[in-house]
Amino acid sequence: MRGILIAVLCTAALAGCATKPEIPRSAETIRQAAYVHGGQPELRLFTMKSNSTGAGAHSALMVNGSQRVIFDPAGSFRNEAIIRKGDVVYGVTPQLLDVYTRYHARETYHVQVQSLAVSAELAEAILRDAMAMGQQQDARCAASVSEILSRYPQLGISGTWYPNKLAEDFAEIPGVTSRELYEYDSDDNSAVLAAFDPARVAAQRAARSAE
Repeated sequence: MRGILIAVLCTAALAGCATKPEIPRSAETIRQAAYVHGGQPELRLFTMKSNSTGAGAHSALMVNGSQRVIFDPAGSFRNEAIIRKGDVVYGVTPQLLDVYTRYHARETYHVQVQSLAVSAELAEAILRDAMAMGQQQDARCAASVSEILSRYPQLGISGTWYPNKLAEDFAEIPGVTSRELYEYDSDDNSAVLAAFDPARVAAQRAARSAE
């Protein structure tokens, strides 16, 4: 049993379900980073799965409410340009969302993306819950996401430690759509993370607008 547990934790760490040192962020920095996507309030469950075995290795939840964030418990998606407090990633613009999925999809893992339109009230409640969770311990990704979702009986989610079980339960909610993202870059995904520079993205967007 101990060997199985170590193997699970090692797999989770490779996929991004292991804690890293937190970069301190002020309340003002968090406020300035907020990104309002607009449109339909939504939950989006990400499940990172092994390409060789199909085993679930990491879970994360995007919430589109009064702002759009990703609750990435015990995740390794962090650098100086990414505004993250606890395990909530703020400022989830389309560019950052693209980087997030490409960071996790690589030659050894793919990403299942399940989307659910929800009421503004439900999205806001789950957003508040995610922001209050703080930094989670190693391998608690599915446990932390399911802990939040299980608070809302209309979703029918039970607590679980297993990413695939969470994805299966989420798929049972009426209205959920699903797709899978594959990329075949090297398993060393540090280059994707290092390349994210929101200032450069903003400058490129401004230049295109001026043309």
